[in-house]
Amino acid sequence: MDKIRRNERMSAMLKMLTSAPNQIFTLSSFCDLFGAAKSTMSEDVDALQSVLETFDLGRVDTVTGAAGGVRYRAVISKEKGKRMVADLCRELSGTERVLPGGFLYYSDVLSNPEIVNGLGEMLATRFYEKAPDFVLTMETTGIPVAYATANALGVPVVIARHSSKVYEGSAVNINYVSGSGAIETMSLSRRAVRQNQRALIVDDFLRGGGTARGMMEMMREFNVEVAGLAFVMAAGAPEKKRVGGALALMNVEIRDGGDTAEAVVTPADWLD
Repeated sequence: MDKIRRNERMSAMLKMLTSAPNQIFTLSSFCDLFGAAKSTMSEDVDALQSVLETFDLGRVDTVTGAAGGVRYRAVISKEKGKRMVADLCRELSGTERVLPGGFLYYSDVLSNPEIVNGLGEMLATRFYEKAPDFVLTMETTGIPVAYATANALGVPVVIARHSSKVYEGSAVNINYVSGSGAIETMSLSRRAVRQNQRALIVDDFLRGGGTARGMMEMMREFNVEVAGLAFVMAAGAPEKKRVGGALALMNVEIRDGGDTAEAVVTPADWLD
């Protein structure tokens, strides 16, 4: 192979790192791949760190120790996150998206890969240090943002279902009280998680917290620690939720104006 130029090395290395967020690559593996010395690769890593920081494109970390190396984390700065959420709030607010019954239509937002990936990276930024082993969500509307968060964290996504599927083997089933007060069933395959792991619960919407509470109870059945709860949006009512410590990116309130209802979507307080 011809000698690889520095710009070629850095382009390939950046692609490898960003394609596997939060995964550690040893310097030796890059040295073997590019036929370069460790000192040369260290200089390349320093240059990548500077570029990503300058343009707010994430972060390249150097991990020390026997199992150390280099990893990319899709960290979003507070300023960039505030702009992203503010744009979404303007898009979702108003009267056009309010559905009968006081619901908000936002399926088009959760089907847009660019938006969902940004939301996932924002949630992952808050939970990198919690080091979850997997992301747990409930079918079905929360799956896109849960997958995006899991991808940014470099961990699997696990989906709890309303009923067990034969192709998932034996399952644990529990009953829980939904946000509307109805008794519903939640099912999770016994092979989906292992004891003593850490779970990050991610969903699209938090109303009363019944489903989130059910997922926490499911994790107790598996002896799994809940590292956090994260949501795209949280409803203002009811004010008291069935879970505490939940993190939401936006708050939504549906105001009844008589003939028309208006959605008021605002950034979460912690963003300020």
